[in-house]
Amino acid sequence: MAGWKAYNELAWLEPILAPPEKYVEETEVYCKAILEHSRIKPVTMLHLGCGAGINDYTFKRYFKVTGIDISKGMLEVAKKINPEVEYIEGDMRNVQLNRKFDVVAIPDSSGYMTNLEDLAKAFRTASSHLNEGGILFVLAHVKEEFVENNFVYSGEKDNVKVTVFENNFLIGPENNSYEATIVYLVRTGNHLQIYSESHLIGLFESSFWYELFKEQGFEVEDKLLLHLYDQYMAADGKYPLRMFVGMKR
Repeated sequence: MAGWKAYNELAWLEPILAPPEKYVEETEVYCKAILEHSRIKPVTMLHLGCGAGINDYTFKRYFKVTGIDISKGMLEVAKKINPEVEYIEGDMRNVQLNRKFDVVAIPDSSGYMTNLEDLAKAFRTASSHLNEGGILFVLAHVKEEFVENNFVYSGEKDNVKVTVFENNFLIGPENNSYEATIVYLVRTGNHLQIYSESHLIGLFESSFWYELFKEQGFEVEDKLLLHLYDQYMAADGKYPLRMFVGMKR
């Protein structure tokens, strides 16, 4: 994941394609779920796989945020968007800050755990950084709900116009992953550059998710989110996401 163009040399496109102001409503849904389920007053948050800090733009209104990401390119963008947030380069599978937080959030990056071993490592990281009574918030695809689909994103800023096409394809029902193939059209003035790459994204059955929460000592509630990305879907595509809220006993 660290070597993908999207998260390194193309990271500067992220706020053009996903202006943080545009994602306030979505992130407010996450904040509401966290606040409703927390058994303690949540003040601090560890955001694992924070990317370019698009969610942190809203998270920081509710929590003192520390963001972790494996991509230097994304962290550079995040620091510009949220200069008051602490950002640290690290891998969610093994990072250790020797600190505790009231909330650990993984809203965007659980899919980059493409096998159960890595996903379990991420859960152990989250649990080890969480105060008793704290919340582990995870947004994920669940295998039995997955639908193949296509996205179209676009954005414009100054002299740059960007269009992105993404195809999500299930490699095989026996595999715990799907393929997201992405094509970037980047126009700077009259100059066009085209980039493409494929990402392998983890896809696990709901029973695996529940078991991981149980192993780390969480009570968990979940909710299906169906319409967060409807505006970007091509044709009649669907993009079901499962929101898990784990409460640490």
